[in-house]
Amino acid sequence: MKNYKNKLVLKIGIIVFSLMAIQGTCRYSLKDVSIPADIKTVRVFYIENKARYINPQLSPKLSDKLRQKIINQTRLSQTNNDADFEISGYVSDYSVSTSGISQKQVASNNLNVTVHIIFKNKKDEKKNFEADITRNFPFSASKSLTQAETELNEQMITSLTDEIFNRIFSNW
Repeated sequence: MKNYKNKLVLKIGIIVFSLMAIQGTCRYSLKDVSIPADIKTVRVFYIENKARYINPQLSPKLSDKLRQKIINQTRLSQTNNDADFEISGYVSDYSVSTSGISQKQVASNNLNVTVHIIFKNKKDEKKNFEADITRNFPFSASKSLTQAETELNEQMITSLTDEIFNRIFSNW
């Protein structure tokens, strides 16, 4: 009887381990890129900074990261001439607001960034749109804005790029 229980436990262990190994090799992706077959080219214009406060790194890095993401994750070719898809926009807000108070003092702030995106589909103008993409990035009130920008810069660029890309290319 004891030998039977040991064999049963061993078999169950092997099954559980096998299932875990199979599950560990599965990959899940959120890529739901929807691009009609007749769309071949894209042009990403420089995303200007029209906010009252200007982070000099934001516009060039955001423009470049968006171009790279489109090239790497779609079949579209980048062009500087007329394109099937044209993407432009500007940073409309770049500001700091208080997000937390502790013992009557500011404990945390938010760096608020809004990018206004203009999307043009030259093959189907019904698909044209304009949208505001807004993200808030919290940081400690003990840090200066310059320190927070240095710390949050990559996160801001990645988050905004992902949101813009998803808004344009995904059917959510």
